[in-house]
Amino acid sequence: MSVFPAEPFDGIEQITVEPTPIAVVRHVGLRLSDLARVFDPAYTALARAFAEGALVPAGPALAVYHGDAMAEFDLEIGFPVEAAPAAPLTVDGIEISASALPGGSALATTHIGGFEGLGAAWAGLYGEAASRGLERSGDWIEIYVSDPRTTAETDLRTDLVLGTEAPASPDV
Repeated sequence: MSVFPAEPFDGIEQITVEPTPIAVVRHVGLRLSDLARVFDPAYTALARAFAEGALVPAGPALAVYHGDAMAEFDLEIGFPVEAAPAAPLTVDGIEISASALPGGSALATTHIGGFEGLGAAWAGLYGEAASRGLERSGDWIEIYVSDPRTTAETDLRTDLVLGTEAPASPDV
């Protein structure tokens, strides 16, 4: 199954994420308390780059988290694009760079409802990974399928994707 399905995931599904070009605004060394201040400026700059024709979107808004969400992490806020920018773009003082979705095995689920429910949805996904004997492979992705400006909070759809791998075998 694709990381960008038309319909919500049916429970928790095993998927393969294909490396996909994305255009992103990067933030380094964030904590959860920083999130409220970084999303709107990033998406505003990306929207302007789309409107000016500098980039062509190829899917819904997303965020790729690198690191431990309960501590300090790096964040890429962006969109899949037809072609990632060859060089960084600066829009309203915000740098937009090329990146790619990390390819590989993942577990995915869909959360319907407000953003305040994402923590519980992530906990369920992490719990399922553990019950399947899988380890987190690094990155975790939120795909904001519906637009919070035009969708009722109770109907918001966010797809969650957790990169996974089998645990390393102990040395014998």
